[in-house]
Amino acid sequence: MALLQLETYIKHSRIIALLAIIISITAWAVEFAGVVYICPYCRTQRTVIGLLGILLLLPIASHWIAKYVALVLGFFGAVVAANQHFMGWKKISAGTFNFHETIAMDPFLLSGLALTGIIGLTFLILQQTKAE
Repeated sequence: MALLQLETYIKHSRIIALLAIIISITAWAVEFAGVVYICPYCRTQRTVIGLLGILLLLPIASHWIAKYVALVLGFFGAVVAANQHFMGWKKISAGTFNFHETIAMDPFLLSGLALTGIIGLTFLILQQTKAE
């Protein structure tokens, strides 16, 4: 498998979509279990990741309307993630940045991963073509 080839990700887009849905459901479950604090940025990002995963999984993902919906959702989620991530950069610049005591729950790292995932999922949806 060529990890740096776009065709690899297009070929395995169903697996990526399922992973996005699992990530979204797991993140919601962790919040509902009370493990993490309630964060509107995080809620938005995990919802967008799940919705993009569902959209990528559907056979209509190649239709222009689905691609438009993906762009709107993706742009919204990316803006939210970028805003949260930038708050971390502001703290770094001010010299007040500290990682969360549990690194896996650090909002700076998680928002960066969410931003990357949302843009990647949106890009994959835009690459979908109708199977002939």
